[in-house]
Amino acid sequence: MSNLLTQPSALISGPMGVIEVAGTPASPGAPYSDTGAAAIVCHPHPLHGGTMNNKVVTTLARAYRDLGIGALRFNFRGVGHSEGKHDNAIGEVEDLVAVASALLTENPNTPLLLAGFSFGSSIAAQASYRLPCLHLSLIAPPVPRYVFERAGKFLAPVCIVQGDDDERVEEPAVRSWAGELSGDVQYHCFVGAGHFFHGRLTELKQVIAKALIDQLPPEELLQ
Repeated sequence: MSNLLTQPSALISGPMGVIEVAGTPASPGAPYSDTGAAAIVCHPHPLHGGTMNNKVVTTLARAYRDLGIGALRFNFRGVGHSEGKHDNAIGEVEDLVAVASALLTENPNTPLLLAGFSFGSSIAAQASYRLPCLHLSLIAPPVPRYVFERAGKFLAPVCIVQGDDDERVEEPAVRSWAGELSGDVQYHCFVGAGHFFHGRLTELKQVIAKALIDQLPPEELLQ
């Protein structure tokens, strides 16, 4: 198992200095625990209080953990102990690539999954074209404001979750965008859920877990 995934706190090298990361090791005996898979989870907007300790981000990490997939959270540049300053979803992609590089350097055969919440969903989506991403989870993606897909499709199966009472992202826009994507796409609308999924985190965890089981069977992770 990757050492980063077993460390609750660590600093790695990034493009603007150190990047703060936190690992969540996979639960033994879970469906994917023999695959060595790992997920990297991206947090919401740094200038609006987003950090790797956001509740949606930690819920995603637990969803992966309970399926036997190790999870790695990290702070974008300028957040927590990560050095640098906010770079409007440009440098943040480089931060994610650096985190993935550190993880894959420890274990080059790690099957990699990406996830992001709000601003972080754009970072994960953009990086999915540069990394060997096997699955993409996008939570409350602000599609009108940031870059996501290329040519109307992703290179990996994608699960999109959006609340219809989101005060920051318009559900109809996300639904329309998801419906136009080609490939293996799941769209889940949480009726009555706001941007931060207050009171719905257990449900969110269950939906992500089921989407992963549906979209990415263990035999694919082993390839």
